[in-house]
Amino acid sequence: MFEFILLMFFIVVFGTVGEIFVSRAMKENGEVKNFRPVALIGVILRALRVKWMWLGVGMMAIGFFSLLAVFSFANVSFVVPVTALSYVVGAVGGSFFLGERVNVQRWIGILLVCAGVVLVLIGRR
Repeated sequence: MFEFILLMFFIVVFGTVGEIFVSRAMKENGEVKNFRPVALIGVILRALRVKWMWLGVGMMAIGFFSLLAVFSFANVSFVVPVTALSYVVGAVGGSFFLGERVNVQRWIGILLVCAGVVLVLIGRR
């Protein structure tokens, strides 16, 4: 059980914080306005020079490989709903780390998702 909780923590926290770091890197890189292949390659090359990109990709990798490990012994129908807790981490991280405004309606939606996760956890017993 401890392994499951630890791996779920890695999936939810590391995966989502990795996404937040990648978002920061892309915001530092600037908005993508030209979607031609050559221009996109330039955007990618510039993004690879931002430390947040590498930190984000590394953390997302930890989350992904933790997900693979959990799938080796737990049911997808249980694991995937529990990973919805990443919405909480994403909203908190977006608010504090990226300075995003999260309105009340969005927080209510996140609380409803958390209620769903609680129902999934209760149903496991």
